[in-house]
Parts: sequence; C-alpha cells; structure tokens
Amino acid sequence: MGSEVKPAKGLRSWAPRHLNAGFVAGFLLVLLTYLVVSRQFAMDTPTDVTRTAPLIDEKEMMPTKAPAEADAEQEKMEQKWQPKETPKNTSGAVPTEEFPKADSTEAKPLEKGKVACSSNGFYSDTCDVDGDVRTNGTALSVTLVPASWSERHEWKIQPYPRRTVSGIQEVIVTQLAAPDDQAAPACTVTHSVPAVVFALGGLTGNYWHDFSDVLVPLFVASRQYGGEVQFLISNIQPWWLGKYEAIVRRLSSYDAVDLDHDKEVRCFRHVTVGLRMHKEFDVAPELAPSGLTMADFTAFLRETYSLPRASPVSLRESPEKRPRLVVIHRTHYRKLVNTDEVVRAAEAAGFEAVVMEPRFDARLEEVAREVNSFDAMVGVHGAGLTNAVFLPAGAVVIQVVPYGRLEPMAKADFGDPVADMGLRYLQYSIAAEESTLLEMLGPEHPVVKDPEGVHRSGWDKVAEYYLGKQDVRINVGRFAPTLALAFHHLRHR
Repeated sequence: MGSEVKPAKGLRSWAPRHLNAGFVAGFLLVLLTYLVVSRQFAMDTPTDVTRTAPLIDEKEMMPTKAPAEADAEQEKMEQKWQPKETPKNTSGAVPTEEFPKADSTEAKPLEKGKVACSSNGFYSDTCDVDGDVRTNGTALSVTLVPASWSERHEWKIQPYPRRTVSGIQEVIVTQLAAPDDQAAPACTVTHSVPAVVFALGGLTGNYWHDFSDVLVPLFVASRQYGGEVQFLISNIQPWWLGKYEAIVRRLSSYDAVDLDHDKEVRCFRHVTVGLRMHKEFDVAPELAPSGLTMADFTAFLRETYSLPRASPVSLRESPEKRPRLVVIHRTHYRKLVNTDEVVRAAEAAGFEAVVMEPRFDARLEEVAREVNSFDAMVGVHGAGLTNAVFLPAGAVVIQVVPYGRLEPMAKADFGDPVADMGLRYLQYSIAAEESTLLEMLGPEHPVVKDPEGVHRSGWDKVAEYYLGKQDVRINVGRFAPTLALAFHHLRHR
C-alpha cells in the first residue's frame, strides 16, 4: 500500500498497431484515472517510532511535550483486551529451535555459550544469551560467538513485552556455528557487566502501561544485578527516561545506550533480549529471579523516592486520628460525576477525604510523596489507580468498576496486582442506574439491557461504550458499606 504502481510487463505488446488513436487515448485516460484514484485512497502505514534520543544523563532528554494520557489510554482500549486466543507464533524462530514456555517447570539452567529463548504465552518472547555476546546497534542484532563448533540458529525478538503491539523493530539474535565465523562483528567496547535489551514506544505514554509493560518487567529483569547492569534501549523515548529517571538510575548505575544509533559493537558475557511480562501489572514470584514479588517492587519504589510511610495510620495506637482517603478524579471518560457526594460519604464513614487529579506531566516524585500520605484510595477503573504503588503497605484500594461486565478486566488490571502489593483490595461494581449510559441510551438499549450480548459482539463495542462513553454517578447509600469495610480494615489491622 502506498508503493509506486508500475505498469505490467509487455504493456505495449498486446496492443495491435492498427488500433485507432481514439481507442488508445480512451484506454490511457482510464488508466490515468485509476492511478489518481488509487493514490488518493492509499493509506500510509503510521510510524510512531522516535529515533532522536540522547542518553539518560543529558539535560535535553526532558520532553517538551509528553503524549496525552487520553490518547495512550485509547490505544490501551483498542489493543489490550482483545479475546485472548492462542496467538500464532510471531517470534521469528527458525523451525529447528522452538520457544519453550517461560513457566515450564522443566526449564534447564542456561549453559555457558548458549542461547535460551522462551515465550510467555500471550505476552512476550525473550532470549537469554550467555558467553561471548556481541551487540550491534546499527544492525539491531545480538550475536553469540560459540567457544566450539555448533549449529547455527537465529531468532527474531520484539523487545517490547507485548508481542502484538505494532511499531517496534525486532532484534535478531544469532548463535553462530563456529568461533571463527566471519559473520562475528569485532568488539569495539567490552563491558564487565551484563546487559538488558528492551524497547520503549508501544503503549508507553499511558501511565498504567508505563508500569505494567516496562517498569515492572524491567525491575524483575534487572534487580538481581544491584545496579551493575547496562540497559540497551531500542526506540528510545527521551521524555520517558526523564519522567522515570529515578527508577531507571536505581536499577542501573550506567547511562542507558540508544541502541538504534549506537555505532559500537559491544561485548558482554550475558545479555537478556526483551522483557518478560508475567501478567498484567504484576509479578509471578515462581517465575522471577530470587522469587521477587510485587510487594518487593512497591518497597523498591518507596526506597527510590524516600517515601516516609511504610504502613498506614494505626487506629489502635491513635484512635483519635482519621485515616486519610484520596478520591482519584478523572477528567475524561469514566469520570466520577458526583465527587462531592462521595467525599461527604467518606467523611461520614470516618475518613479525612481529599480529591486528587493526577496529571501525566506532574513530577513523579511529588505524586509519589502525596499518594504515600494516604491510607486509602478510591477511583474508577483507569490509569489513575496505578498510583496505588506508592501507598503504604496495608492501605486500602477501592476500585469502582464501570457498568458492563468489566469485573474480569478490573480484577486482572488492578485487583490481583493491588492484593499482591500487600494492600487490601475492595471492589465496587456500579449498577445500570449509576451509569450515565442509562440516561444517554435508555433502559431498552442493548448496551444497557444486555452487556453479555455486547461482549459477544466483539471488543470494539465493549471499548466504545463501557470504557469510552460512560461516566459514573455513585449511589452513596449503596456505596456506604464498602467505605465502612475499608475503615474497619484500617481500624483492626
């Protein structure tokens, strides 16, 4: 699509010379019309790959304009919650070597001078390369030079954790057949630390995806090295590195390398290609090095930002205190339209309630410190609930689930992760009467009357209406028992 249209071979041979000039002119006119119309309706493939990227420690790294959260969240709605059928193998692995499952209990330890590639179900493909490993940024390649003769193998890895996301260039991982293979690039820089190769772009720019797709998997991949690891980043995003600089610098003591523009051939003893995503916004301890958990990740964040509170207020020790509750306010779809009523209901339940409207361009240090001062959080399903990572362990999170049978998604995106953070998770599912869809469409509309039917019709309608066109008006009387349960948890912990 969008390529130059070339005439077929032998275009002149089929036209007898005795055709009159009028017929030839008519044919040429039709052909010209076809070319003009086809070009008018041709669609160029969108390109969202950013390739201007200074290193992490340069001041010009800070963005002049960050992506809008609303746009990135729309990307999330369109790409993430598709029906999870078993995907076709898009790893690019040659037929002689298939990807074993990452969660296999029969996985063997990585041998020296070997490549071990694995696939984590719906999410990601990764390769661990150990031995004489050489990275070539201009070729986007990682090459293992064997110590002795072996078979040649090649894999194509998308280094972003969601293999279904478009716009990410693949990294070619090659195990050469011989130590003196002429295809082995000569080292120009030798490193004494291991490396992790990963890509930005994709769905980053949405706050939740920044954590779920990159920061959590990056923590799992690199925390074991205690900062002694080199990050090689494809599709580097300077604004992203600026926003999360404190986290990235704590995971790696070295400046990140812009892999796409790196002219060096870097040599390592171990390279991990791609980030392994266990599940949404969470860590599976049985698959993580040293049994890392999501609670380890949130503790790491509290240390990184020097957050003062590791636990919520103790009402046993200080019964006169009122625990602080933050209501996350959204400014676009799925917003809470009666925030003031919810605040008064929370105060009636015994909380000191505050409304917070997180801005995507806010300094993360300030957001983290503010959120850490609260003992409980309430918010409608959306990226703002990601800030639960900064709450003290033992705090309470109440997720308000929009109308439309979205409970499984809400549980996977926030319910399970929040519980694994060591927080108390409560869920409040709104009724049709609490959704603006009812007044917008009426009680007999299929979107209101038959959510299960809408789900059967496909994800597009689910995303359009239940995520993109409804707001929430909480019935505070119906919500009161959930607030009371949250207060009860803090009182008796």
